[in-house]
Amino acid sequence: MNKLCSLLLLSLFISLNSCNHSGSNSKKTIFNINLDEGLSSLDPAFARNQNTLWMDNQLFNGLVQIDDSLKTKPCLAKSWDISANGMVYTFHLRNDVYFHDHPIFKDGKGRRVMASDFVFSFTRLIDPKVASSGSWIFSDKVAGRQAFMAPNDTTFLIMLKQPFTPFISMLTAQYCSVVPHEIVEYYGKDFRQHPVGTGPFKFKYWKEGEVLVLLKNEHYWEKDKDGNSLPHLDAVRCSFISDKQTAFMEFLSKRIDFLNDIDGSYRDDILSKGGKVTQKYRGKFILNKGPYLNTIYLGMLVDSSLAIVKNSPLKNIKIRQAINYSIDKQNMIKYLRNSMGTSGKAGFIPAGMPGYDTNLVKGYNYDPDKAKQLLKAAGYPEGKNLPEIVLHTTIGYRSLIEYVQGELDKVGIKTSVEITQGSSLRELISKNGVNFFYGTWIADYPDAENYLSVFYSKNKIPYGPNYTGFNNKDYDALFEKAYHVINNEDRYAIYRKMDNLIMQQAPVVILYYDQRVNLYQNNISGYSVNAQNLLTLKRIIKN
Repeated sequence: MNKLCSLLLLSLFISLNSCNHSGSNSKKTIFNINLDEGLSSLDPAFARNQNTLWMDNQLFNGLVQIDDSLKTKPCLAKSWDISANGMVYTFHLRNDVYFHDHPIFKDGKGRRVMASDFVFSFTRLIDPKVASSGSWIFSDKVAGRQAFMAPNDTTFLIMLKQPFTPFISMLTAQYCSVVPHEIVEYYGKDFRQHPVGTGPFKFKYWKEGEVLVLLKNEHYWEKDKDGNSLPHLDAVRCSFISDKQTAFMEFLSKRIDFLNDIDGSYRDDILSKGGKVTQKYRGKFILNKGPYLNTIYLGMLVDSSLAIVKNSPLKNIKIRQAINYSIDKQNMIKYLRNSMGTSGKAGFIPAGMPGYDTNLVKGYNYDPDKAKQLLKAAGYPEGKNLPEIVLHTTIGYRSLIEYVQGELDKVGIKTSVEITQGSSLRELISKNGVNFFYGTWIADYPDAENYLSVFYSKNKIPYGPNYTGFNNKDYDALFEKAYHVINNEDRYAIYRKMDNLIMQQAPVVILYYDQRVNLYQNNISGYSVNAQNLLTLKRIIKN
């Protein structure tokens, strides 16, 4: 860090810390959070992991947003109309929303958001030169940039190629945030570290791997239920402590206000195997639990056209099915997760998502004898002559994956575990660089289509998130058929057929459906409890 940066950082911290001293600033508050897996970008066009989603949710707004019940609510669009054929969406925008102040704007003051800004933002998502990880959001739904129109400053139109019932829900994804064209054009790729949005907080400073600071947007447009201006906090300060034990100690020392999840290094200290807070910590902090739309899985690359797959045992469906039958997920959840989660015995669609039904979607129960039969049928009795398979994961899930390794070993499937830094592993997966990997899929929006799109052939890399290279004509036909089905129950029935097909072909192993586990200090209120575990800080009050 150069001298100038050091002085700026010192000045910033003095300013923030003075908020907690007596005097005119005595009521100002800073919310402290730790992002233990780092932060890859603050550009919503690349909001593909949880930390980016969380921070973008503070900095940006979209047309619509979700509430804690996962209902779609107005945001920058105060209302909208859908044409009779379900293909034209007309959004009526607020006229009182302004981008954050920035020197690039005239007189340094943020200008009003207009419909043309959404045309720019959405066109940017599908621009191959931008290579947004969210391009799949629109890729098969619109016919290029002409699908986005702004007939006037407060009217924005989207024209779809065909009806798509979950479309409004999809627009709640952080990918669909509005950004100002002049700021993006000025910074180019560096917009990732110079974000300007319309959200409740504005960007102040980011020293990658060390600290991120967001300040209250004094001109934010939203009010709370009592008519008070949001946000209530004056600043958000993020640390990047990678060691989860150290982060937990910082939380106990009240230097961090919020922790997400409970790491295995201290889980038994906090929770019983049944998931209850131990006597030692009862009343020490707020433990908030609930459903979480997050599927924890193992992905297997199955696209035989890839060189990396040609000699992989995982291209054999019987091997993939054997792996699925080999893992005792119930014990895994109880002893490694202290009962935080639901055993992955159904499909890729997680518990808590509308349409989820364990009676109608059949995954894999624990059946080691069946696994051995499949290995024998594949030509590897008791695993004899089966090549060792490398399983890639991150340090935070090492114990979980080593448990999986032990389970596979019991039936004769030999694996080695390779630990990779989180962002590096995501990069490898996004380039089809590994055959067998630990993965999670957190809902971008609360419709099961979001999960099923992961296996749609047109979403294969580099066009979308089909990281396993799955390609099945029957699946694709069902996926496209669902676009036209308006009735929810009829659409859910199609979703379940697709999920069953995925389970039969087994490009993934569903380990468990996650549970939202948030720790807050006792002086924190106004926190969100949505099943997407989307961190929303605009209503937080710190006493």
